[in-house]
Order: sequence, then structure tokens, then C-alpha cells
Amino acid sequence: MPLSGVLPASVTPFDLSGRIDLPGFARLVAWFRSNGCSGIVLAGTNGEGPSLSAVEKRDLVRDVVPLAEGLHVVLGVATASLEEAVWSCKQAHSAGATAALVMPPAYFREAKEEGIAEWFEALLDRSPLDILAYNLPQRTGIALSPELIARLARHDRLIGLKDSSGNQANITDYAQALSGTGKTMLVGDETLLVDALRAGWSGTISGAANLIPNWLSAIVSEWPTDQESAETKHAAIMPALQAIRKSPQPATNKAMLHRLSLLENPSPRLPLLSAEPSVVEEAWAHISKLVGRVQ
Repeated sequence: MPLSGVLPASVTPFDLSGRIDLPGFARLVAWFRSNGCSGIVLAGTNGEGPSLSAVEKRDLVRDVVPLAEGLHVVLGVATASLEEAVWSCKQAHSAGATAALVMPPAYFREAKEEGIAEWFEALLDRSPLDILAYNLPQRTGIALSPELIARLARHDRLIGLKDSSGNQANITDYAQALSGTGKTMLVGDETLLVDALRAGWSGTISGAANLIPNWLSAIVSEWPTDQESAETKHAAIMPALQAIRKSPQPATNKAMLHRLSLLENPSPRLPLLSAEPSVVEEAWAHISKLVGRVQ
């Protein structure tokens, strides 16, 4: 099933003992649903996925799918182990997830593109779950070229991609590579959302959607009929987007969600630290003006 609209790259709430806070997740899912989101991404970059064990991720999907009540649930998969990636996809499929968002095997930065392609193809062959390829070269050290994506798109199990590179050229290059395939394209850098929609992209998997899902949902939903209004809204949220990026987003997003009474514990897991107070105050000055209102 094609994914579109706004899918928050959800933070992972932890309780004070460091375990995953399921009641906190229930509040987040309700928040996303009430603000027009179409799904939720678990254990991605904003969800501190690399800090979660494979078993924690399996249990997380099992717990969140029943809470989602019709929202798409996508599991982040970030591992260099093909076997672990296959296992995670099988577990998520059994739990009722819609898809997996899969990074390339980032530890092996010296791997040739052919090796990366064959790794993905082996996963696509063995996974019972649909897969989105995830391009995040500033974290992985591996850029998924448009040519590689076009090659993977020949496989029915690949349903599309998320691009968080921040490279504006990728907007048109990926659109051309996937033209006529029916694959979904979701942008991760919200500052490029309007550019992506203009190029025919399907929506966004967004860290900022933890905080302003109503604004992002309005931008995406208005685009087909009122581009001027969507562009105006996008310009209005730009200062907030810049402010929340001044510290690792899981930490800043968690601090904001704590102030919104959606998280009891704003702390990320080590090695991440809590956001600096000055960053929190600057981000809150922008976010507090946007929550609960869309103009």
C-alpha cells in the first residue's frame, strides 16, 4: 500500500528507569492521529533506533500496532547485518506493520555500490514486509544514488524511499529515477517539503512532526488545491525547523514534548544527552506559537 501524507519519525519515550514507556507512546499516537498524520515511524533516527536492541524493537512494534488503529506503522531498521535486517522485517510483518524503513549497511563505508545494491536485493528477496530505502548519507557515509534506487525499484517489495540528505538536487533526481514506477517518495528534510511536493513527492517522514504535526499535515493536504496557502504555512514554520536542529533532534523534540505534557521523561538514552537549556528555550519560543493553531 503506498505511503503518503505525514508520518512522524516518532521519538521513543523512556520511563525514569530507562525502559520504553508504552503509555507515553499511547499519548503520542493519539496526538499524531488527532493532527492529521497518516502513520508513525518507530525506532528511526529521531526514535534513537540504534540505541534500541532488536528485541526491544520487535516488542515495540507488537505494542504500538494495536494502538495505531489504522495508522500505518513503519519500523526503522539500521544494521549492517543482513540476517538481523531480515529477522527484524519478519518480526515487524508478523506484528502487523506496514513497512520497514531500511538504512544501508553503514558500518562498511568502503563497500562498493554493487555490494550495497546486492545487500538490499537480498533483503528484498527475503523480507515478507514492504521496504522503504532510507538515504541519510550524513549519518551512514553511504549515499543511495538515483541509479541504485532505480535498480531496487524493479523489485516489487520496494515501495519507495525516504531522503533525508538535505540535497535539493535529489528531489528531482529521485523523481526522475522513479518516474512511472508508482513508488512513494517521502522527504525527511522538512525545509525541502514544498520543493518535494512540487516535484510530485508523496509527503514526509518528519522529526518535526513530533511537535507540529498539524502544520505539516495542513501543508501536504492543501498542496493539491491551494499551493499558495501551503507555501505560506511552510514559510511560517521555517524558523521553528531551524531552531529545533541546534541540538540532536531526539533531545530537543523530547524536551518540547515534555513541555506539552506528552512525555513524562524528556531524557534520551546514552550516548545522547539532554538538550542544552538555551537550545530548549529558543526552540520553545518558536514551537509554543505554533502548537494548536494553523493559519
